[in-house]
Amino acid sequence: MLTIGPEEAGQRIDNFLIRVCKGVPKSHVYQVLRSGQVRVNKGRIAQTYRLVEGDTVRVPPMRLAERDESHVPAAEFRVLLEDDALLIIDKPAGVAVHGGSGVSYGVIEQLRASRPAARFLELVHRLDRETSGILMLAKKRSALTHLHEQIREGRLDKRYLTLVKGEWLNRRQHVKLPLFKYTTPDGERRVRVQSDGQPSHTVFNLLRKYGDFVLLEAELKTGRTHQIRVHLASSGFAIAGDDKYGDFALNRELQKADGKRVALKRMFLHAYRLVFEHPVTGQPVNVEAALPPECLRFLQSLPTANNNNAVSETP
Repeated sequence: MLTIGPEEAGQRIDNFLIRVCKGVPKSHVYQVLRSGQVRVNKGRIAQTYRLVEGDTVRVPPMRLAERDESHVPAAEFRVLLEDDALLIIDKPAGVAVHGGSGVSYGVIEQLRASRPAARFLELVHRLDRETSGILMLAKKRSALTHLHEQIREGRLDKRYLTLVKGEWLNRRQHVKLPLFKYTTPDGERRVRVQSDGQPSHTVFNLLRKYGDFVLLEAELKTGRTHQIRVHLASSGFAIAGDDKYGDFALNRELQKADGKRVALKRMFLHAYRLVFEHPVTGQPVNVEAALPPECLRFLQSLPTANNNNAVSETP
């Protein structure tokens, strides 16, 4: 028997059960709901029922094969900001934000394992596994709802740093290409530009030229899957180290040091700035995460542009 608190209020009963009954297949959760075994205030409810603070929920026993939970190691990540409503971390490249698609666990599972007393901890947004930088989590449902509203209304400003090779001409360039999500035969999630895809808009600001490479700031106006990567690749400027949409010959070349240039063994895409309205205080919040050392070392090993090509200092 579970009593609904303020953080669970407003959530649909099916989503609540899926979160509470970790490891239970969704199909089984819905089967239990349809059969009437789940009761709210001693009565049957539809799977679309939204919980109210003070509701008493009866969750029936659901037998599972015993699982070893120790395979999710507790982990902490560099904290950029934390209070009663928010947790903002600097995610390393190569770490998934959540389990699934061949990944046993991700940031969210590791943080929950390291904070067993936390009643609520959910991702506000996502980052690709290969992308480093700012990742925001909500510690209250009310904060999560408020932040999602800001995302929908375009009031949350997310900016990335990325490196491409080629002759980038414009100081500020808008890319508006519709993006279509699909799955390859082997189950890999991919995105391509397609006329009936979702409207997608990225603004790229030229920051500095490093020999044949260009450092760009990507300003997201929409938040589609792989948006920055596909917008750049479709414009003829694949991100250095991108193993999904990139220039594979260039990637192989960059993985080995060449003279003064050090090796780059990751994708050069980093979420470095996030500006939003605090969901509790209403005050503006500006969070920044510096370039990771491996990206900074790579930049510093590239030829320095002459003064005519220097647009700005590296953020």
